[in-house]
Amino acid sequence: MAKTLKITLVKSPIGAVPKNKKTVEALGLRKLHQTVEMPDNEAVRGMIHKVQHLVKVEEN
Repeated sequence: MAKTLKITLVKSPIGAVPKNKKTVEALGLRKLHQTVEMPDNEAVRGMIHKVQHLVKVEEN
């Protein structure tokens, strides 16, 4: 089974840079405390790195 990451939005992107807002939306996060599971790959890791101040990540 492929590794996945649980990504939770913990801070609102309202005051964030527009590019960061789009990144959060591209991760599939719409509401605070919403959690999504994404595959653990370089593209997703890069997106998480850009918005690391807005999300919490757990490895599965």
